[in-house]
Amino acid sequence: MAIESDKLRERLDRATAHLDPPYAVVDLTAFDANSAALADRAAGKPVRLASKSVRSRELISRALARPGWRGVMAFTLPEAIWLVRAGVSDDVLVAYPSADRSALAELAADPALAAAITLMIDGTGQLDLIDAVQAPGQRAELRLCLDLDASWRPLRGRVHVGVRRSPVHSARAAGALAAAVAGRAGFRLVGLMSYEAQIAGLGDAPPGQALLAGAIRLAQRGSYRELLARRSAAVDAVREHADLEFVNGGGTGSVAATSADPAVTEVTAGSGLYGPTLFDAYRAWRPTPAAFFACAVVRRPTPELATVLGGGWIASGPAADSRLPRPWLPTGLKLVGTEGAGEVQTPLAGAAAATLRIGDRVWFRHAKAGELCERVNEVHLVDGDAIVATVPTYRGEGQAFL
Repeated sequence: MAIESDKLRERLDRATAHLDPPYAVVDLTAFDANSAALADRAAGKPVRLASKSVRSRELISRALARPGWRGVMAFTLPEAIWLVRAGVSDDVLVAYPSADRSALAELAADPALAAAITLMIDGTGQLDLIDAVQAPGQRAELRLCLDLDASWRPLRGRVHVGVRRSPVHSARAAGALAAAVAGRAGFRLVGLMSYEAQIAGLGDAPPGQALLAGAIRLAQRGSYRELLARRSAAVDAVREHADLEFVNGGGTGSVAATSADPAVTEVTAGSGLYGPTLFDAYRAWRPTPAAFFACAVVRRPTPELATVLGGGWIASGPAADSRLPRPWLPTGLKLVGTEGAGEVQTPLAGAAAATLRIGDRVWFRHAKAGELCERVNEVHLVDGDAIVATVPTYRGEGQAFL
């Protein structure tokens, strides 16, 4: 492992020797291997790419060009419109309901966009908002996907395991919403989605926490069994009122398990392409780290410490150590507990810190995938020990969707 890490560091250092940190790179060998592995784990069902986990048009297109990948799951409607107009995909599912009136008006006024983009709903209030923007008889028919809450509620609902998303939890509620959509002009329900975050987005092997790991695995097994039955019933209930084109589920952490559900026709993944640190805590499959960012050593406050400029690229989610970037190369570095990863400087301890000189690079991994691209305008694509292309991020193209 140490030998492989040393080789990776040498490759990245050689490829970027002419650059001044901070900057971000993606190792294409690892990216493509992760892409192939995710498609294989989907066992023949298409993988829809979660764009929020990539946030670079060129890298989204690279993954979609590979076997097994089809369509995009965008995180906002303006992003979906931008991706369609840019020719990235003609099949974009918006993962969250939208209240962006100007984007809804643009969608409603363009039949080509309306045919390519599917909106997410979990209640009739979202339909009312769309109708207020543009009346049904004066717009293109809009494609809709119903968001089925995938959280687990054992003990008769007194316990909630999962994230707080859609209010539509039961098959009965899903059928009722599908019936309501069927009775409204200007809409067509074409999909159902359920994201089992407590399985797909929660590592079951947190390091050094055996009791927690056991509790997570127990909860995931119970949640998976319950969701298999409930999702199947919900699909049946919705199909009484709509001709579904797809049933979407899962994420990088549950591609294989979700694909095994007969009710699911496609799975979603994205984070696994970059392999951020949150996925180091999974047993079933761990992506190869593919995305890194480099910071330069600018201080040696003591012989045992090295300080880099910047580094505080914190990930979203609960305020915890798991959201901090991790100094990755050279191996043997760690953050200082009293300072963590700072906005303008990050002191590093550990055995390797004493070997670093002013100007040396330290390679970090981000805790989450696409959020890395919110910090840089471009990503350098590395093949072997050379940069073969430099591509813009969403930020580099002047796009900030949230």
